[in-house]
Amino acid sequence: MQLGMIGLGRMGANIVRRLLRDGHECIVYNRTPDKVKQLESEGAQGTTSLDDFVNQLTKPRVAWVMVPAGDATEQIVIELAQKMEPGDIIIDGGNSYYKDDVRRAKILQDMGINYVDVGTSGGVWGLERGYCLMIGGGKGSVEHLDPIFKTIAPGRGDIPRTPGREKLSSTAEAGYLHCGSSGAGHFVKMVHNGIEYALMQAYAEGFDIFRNANSQELSEAYRYDLNVADIAEVWRRGSVVGSWLLDLAAMALAENPTLSDYTGFVQDSGEGRWTIMAAIESAVPADVLSASLYTRFRSRQEHTFAEKVLSAMRQKFGGHIEHKGR
Repeated sequence: MQLGMIGLGRMGANIVRRLLRDGHECIVYNRTPDKVKQLESEGAQGTTSLDDFVNQLTKPRVAWVMVPAGDATEQIVIELAQKMEPGDIIIDGGNSYYKDDVRRAKILQDMGINYVDVGTSGGVWGLERGYCLMIGGGKGSVEHLDPIFKTIAPGRGDIPRTPGREKLSSTAEAGYLHCGSSGAGHFVKMVHNGIEYALMQAYAEGFDIFRNANSQELSEAYRYDLNVADIAEVWRRGSVVGSWLLDLAAMALAENPTLSDYTGFVQDSGEGRWTIMAAIESAVPADVLSASLYTRFRSRQEHTFAEKVLSAMRQKFGGHIEHKGR
């Protein structure tokens, strides 16, 4: 199947690579020509402008936009839609706010163009592991795109089946899911990232307690000189708190147990804030998620070992470059 990709950053380029490996045809465009040339050398067809990009796509055209959420996405989606024709499909695979998806879908519907939002999780590891996809949009468009989603997603792999799943019919086991109408995909990804904040915060606080277990404030009988890197590693082996995030934390601690390469300055990419806003609008208590977001705000004023752990995990799974330590 043919797909056009606009935006060849870490995730956009690797999605293209997964598609090429599985025999799909990819038309690519990026403001930076070097990134286009790199993927051309790997089998993609490069373009030099949006007009060229659209002209190279066969009808019904399928264009995936993978640029930073916000004004950049808005500009590209609208400009692209003006160059496309009824029946074509535009996919937003970034981290857009779900309410923007609902609005854009209505604008494009009036033009006869289909809009699909895809919450994409996998970070810099997605090329080999695959990307978890949370999809919103019309059923017909999503079904048309199924070969694309099937390739990008991880597939069942060697993860054991959830008991009872054999009785259910869903693509969820393959790592992708049509969650509902426009905006549903990014809504699910938004809450996913809010939960991610809280999980990371729990690990970070636990390791901070270990880090300070030899503190003078503690009774001498309860002081321990703990090897934090080894604790992270032993938890990976059969513990109920094992997870991929813990794997990444263990990797960072093995490389540098003091995490001296990180100051503990931790960014938030927006989805955590939107998750809390949705909780407020729905009158749903979200104490832990809220606290984890506020900790990221605080990290920009003072830095603890817990915040260095957070920063290290972000760098490991997403390639996010945080402020380095001194």
